[in-house]
Amino acid sequence: MKSKSERLISVDILRGLTIIFMIIVNDPGSWSHVYAPLLHAEWNGITPTDYIFPTFLFIVGVSIVLSLSKKKDGGLAKNILLKKIIWRSIKIYLVGLFLWLWPDFDFENIRWAGVLQRISFVYLFCALIFLYLNLRSQIIFLFLILVFYTIIMCFIPVPGIGYPDLSVPEKNWAHYIDTLLLPGVMWEDTWDPEGILTTLPSIGTGILGLIGGYILTSKSDLIKKMLHLSLFGFVLFFLGDISQYIFPLNKNLWSTSFTLLVGGISSLSLCFCLYICDYLNLGERFKFAQSFGVNSIFSYMMAGMLTFLFYDNKIVIFQNTLFDWGIGLNQLFINVFSEIGLPLKLLSFLFAVFYVIIVWIPTSYLFKRKIFIKL
Repeated sequence: MKSKSERLISVDILRGLTIIFMIIVNDPGSWSHVYAPLLHAEWNGITPTDYIFPTFLFIVGVSIVLSLSKKKDGGLAKNILLKKIIWRSIKIYLVGLFLWLWPDFDFENIRWAGVLQRISFVYLFCALIFLYLNLRSQIIFLFLILVFYTIIMCFIPVPGIGYPDLSVPEKNWAHYIDTLLLPGVMWEDTWDPEGILTTLPSIGTGILGLIGGYILTSKSDLIKKMLHLSLFGFVLFFLGDISQYIFPLNKNLWSTSFTLLVGGISSLSLCFCLYICDYLNLGERFKFAQSFGVNSIFSYMMAGMLTFLFYDNKIVIFQNTLFDWGIGLNQLFINVFSEIGLPLKLLSFLFAVFYVIIVWIPTSYLFKRKIFIKL
């Protein structure tokens, strides 16, 4: 199950796949031409793209168990672990702010929420939960989070609005709290999908990952681990499907049903990776994904930074000569290949795959050198 660097290959590969799909979804050749499964659901509902970020947060929980268990069992003092946890979460948050500011560094328009910012909060709280609560208490805490979130989002009147209307983005507590308390730029002008209140159930996704981590680190054999992960996944999937009749599936609100259903998908995905990588011993064939997985934050950061060259910047430097194409390289790619009759949506997707390969070049170099950049 372990690589030479004592990492779980199956976890690294699943993490790497989530990063690869994040890049494909975030960086199409043209937002005007995107296949429907590669778009988020506009509001209620779910698409395959909506699985990606929760799966990454699920793996955050799994990884906390894998990494901190050894340190706890090794007798490392909790106060030392606490300092490491807090400092790491701060660094991840600051990287998220850096990516938002890059390359213009407009400090007057900062988005304080975001993907990496949410990862930092989920990591912080889930690591603290793992550090100070046993498994039974973690499950109770998860239950309380989801029940509390369901009650307040579905049944408590919103000031100035009345009872929540979950079919409308502006008529719920998440929107109200973001408008009232969240400073800076928001992704949707008056609210943010990575906003304040919706961070609470996303922490629940991380706790589901903690449970998955306990299954991985149990003394059971590989077959039983896969069985337990699959049963866990099917139960979560069923609960998510049933609970959508109370709280509809909604990634923007990170609804309770969404948390449970996608938690089930994440658990089944991890089980599938265990089957492929460990049961069939095929893990070494997926080094492309593994290279992204062992340096996931670095890969995501590179994808965000390089958009300056491949999307926004119209001037290309080649052998000390400036070339002004007049359009971004993404649009140039689409214009050139559309002339031979290829569909625009296909070209937009192919450019996203091309961009993944560009990001893979430095990521692969680090992987071959066994360099793991840890924040």
